[in-house]
Amino acid sequence: MSSISPARQAAFVVIRRVFEDDAYADRALRSASVELDQRDRALARQLAYGTVQRVRTLDHAIEQLGRRPVHKLDPPVRAALRLGAYQLACLDGVPRYAAVNESVELVRSSGLERAVPFANAVLRRVAEGARPLVETLPDSTPAEAALRHSYPDWVAETWWQELGRDEALALMRSQNEPAPTVVRLVRGAVDGRPDKLVPGAWLVDRVDDGALEAGRIWPQSVASQLVGHCVGATEGTRTLDLCAAPGGKATMLSGDVVAIEVNEDRARELVANARLLGATQVRVVHADGRALPDELGTFDRALVDAPCSGLGVLAARPDLRWKAMPLPELQLALLRSAITRVRPGGTVTYSVCTIHRDECEDVVDAALGDGTVELDALLGDEWPAFRHRSRPELLQTLPHLHGTAGFFVARFRVA
Repeated sequence: MSSISPARQAAFVVIRRVFEDDAYADRALRSASVELDQRDRALARQLAYGTVQRVRTLDHAIEQLGRRPVHKLDPPVRAALRLGAYQLACLDGVPRYAAVNESVELVRSSGLERAVPFANAVLRRVAEGARPLVETLPDSTPAEAALRHSYPDWVAETWWQELGRDEALALMRSQNEPAPTVVRLVRGAVDGRPDKLVPGAWLVDRVDDGALEAGRIWPQSVASQLVGHCVGATEGTRTLDLCAAPGGKATMLSGDVVAIEVNEDRARELVANARLLGATQVRVVHADGRALPDELGTFDRALVDAPCSGLGVLAARPDLRWKAMPLPELQLALLRSAITRVRPGGTVTYSVCTIHRDECEDVVDAALGDGTVELDALLGDEWPAFRHRSRPELLQTLPHLHGTAGFFVARFRVA
């Protein structure tokens, strides 16, 4: 019997947990790879994330070549075939025998000896035909592009309508590639390359676990760090962070920071992260941002980094594309709540990590319609490299253009 590499075993566990238990890929990977060395952990991540991202395209190839509906397969067989198909169809440099044989052994190790001949036969057909099948899939319509690049139809249709065909395709391809590894330098030094536009952001080959455990760095995309800078919190200001966990942005802010988190477990995580990073200015409050305690009073600044569909972070969150939901009503409610707590002349920064007009421009326009705020046009002047192309008073980062996560940022001034 062939052995199974630790990286493939861990990736197999992650794939099963994501699609059978609705687990988050990053958390499943963290637990599945805890005993792996750095090299195997990186490979497990590549295999698991890539398979989860490309699962729609992989299922199509398996069904075409294996002539069996994927949804009718036993879950371990389905996961093993997907993992093998990803290596055979999408990766270069993986020995064919390793991808086939180890995927078959994953089926055997799951106690499904009866399914081994079937899995072996399908994977050998996949080895011969999956790559040319996948590479020749058309993408001239949203539906075709969604299949070829492995997205839900609604996401492809949204980007097609908002960005046009060419940019939608570029965005799809970009978010099927690994996200850059970026950290925020909290103190000390880091081995990497500083971002040219956003202070404190460093591109690194890997996250240094020792530096992270010591609170000297924090994993955070360039776009996410940009949002923190947009708030403009300084010594002597009082800032409300309405949806603060896990705390990357809250711990960037100077002055007195009140960080709100509705989920009790995440509020505890936020407390721990603020302590780790030495952010003594951050006070965590467990509350619903839509119904803030009266005793919190008023603020000079507010940040509403609202829950969203996450369509701008799909490279780093591979499972999110299959469960994403737009949340414009919640976003607008949180934004309005923050506005009521900021003094006249103060500012409210609204951000979401998505590329979807319903959650971005439309929410901004709804808030403006209340007559209580106006857009702070200086935001675009402060960060000209990230100006929204059709509305220059807003910011928008796009993965295929800026090489970072897709964020939308607006800053209001309270009347």
